[in-house]
Amino acid sequence: MTALPRPHRDDVLIAVAGFLGGLLLWSLGLDTRRGQGFDPRWLSLLPLAVMCGAELLRRTMPNTALAIGCAAMLADQFTDGNVATIALFTDLVYAAVLYGTPAAARRIPAVSMVATAAVTVTALVVFQDAQAVLLGLLFAVVTVAPAWTGVSVRTHRDAAEAARLRAEQTALLAEIDRTQAVTAERARMARELHDMVANHLSAIAIHSTAALSLDDPKTSREALGVIRENSVDGLAEMRRLIGLLRESGGETSTSAVPRLAGVDALLEQARTNGASSGLEFTLTDNRGENLPLPAPVELAAYRIIQESLTNALKHASPGGITVALGRDGQMLTVGVTSPYGDADGPGPRAPGSGAGLVGMRERVALLAGTFDSGPVTAADGARMWQVRAELPLDEGNGTA
Repeated sequence: MTALPRPHRDDVLIAVAGFLGGLLLWSLGLDTRRGQGFDPRWLSLLPLAVMCGAELLRRTMPNTALAIGCAAMLADQFTDGNVATIALFTDLVYAAVLYGTPAAARRIPAVSMVATAAVTVTALVVFQDAQAVLLGLLFAVVTVAPAWTGVSVRTHRDAAEAARLRAEQTALLAEIDRTQAVTAERARMARELHDMVANHLSAIAIHSTAALSLDDPKTSREALGVIRENSVDGLAEMRRLIGLLRESGGETSTSAVPRLAGVDALLEQARTNGASSGLEFTLTDNRGENLPLPAPVELAAYRIIQESLTNALKHASPGGITVALGRDGQMLTVGVTSPYGDADGPGPRAPGSGAGLVGMRERVALLAGTFDSGPVTAADGARMWQVRAELPLDEGNGTA
């Protein structure tokens, strides 16, 4: 058997206060219809007690409480009556609208108005006196007034709850946006750090391996020179990035964005780093007119070339490495082709993590471009590794 829900503390207080108030009125002889009800006089306390019991259910079972209240109100008509019983009934009508189901909240006010009209018309027909309208007015005070008061309070309560839910949803969306922004910024910073430092560290790793493995003072001296140069350059770029983060909260200024005009210097550095591995580097620029490019596109193209050259230094077999720039309508094409490296081939190698390809793909995706990388077969049958990206040149691009 299911136990009844525990009544709310305020409902218990209302029930106790209502019963004590009704008992006080009864003891003072303040009945609503003194001498018109059944004897003995204390019978008027029974509907009062039932009404107080229904008050205990006004929040947890409001429809049941109202049904019990209606029965108690009907029984009260056969006794001398008590004002407290009527007052408690109006509270049950109010509570049924406020705490009941939405359907009950719609039906109860309508039913109360229909019942008021019916009682008024019946009183006029029975008593044939205009004063019977007062009975209808009294019935409206007991039923219609509390019902519509409940409707008003419920409407305001629902509006406040809806506003609270909207505020919570807005706060949740703001937190999601903040988290996504932080994640995107961290990913962007990770790409910048990887692209800026990986090239220098790869050269350091390759030449330090060469210096350790070759017992040749001249070769070791040249390798140490390259190591020092890349160490200084890498440290300078790290300091530059840290300065940008401190000054502008991570927003890269336009003047600090690498440009494609610096690709020549990038290739010269790659030639120096890859000379000992038998690598040769060539730039083919077929862009035509030297029109200005959107900064995000230029940064992405530069970083793709930089990372591709770094990967070539790590993995490519001896041979020629070609960097190709072109323009196809509103698309900037970037391609880097290198000999497909053999993991067991000659020359020192630096380990890779795979983050470079992921970073390049992310940069292109942010610009709504296309990216492809993998082994291809050249016209002479040689196996090559090709990186190719197409970047839209429209101004709607975001920051890469």
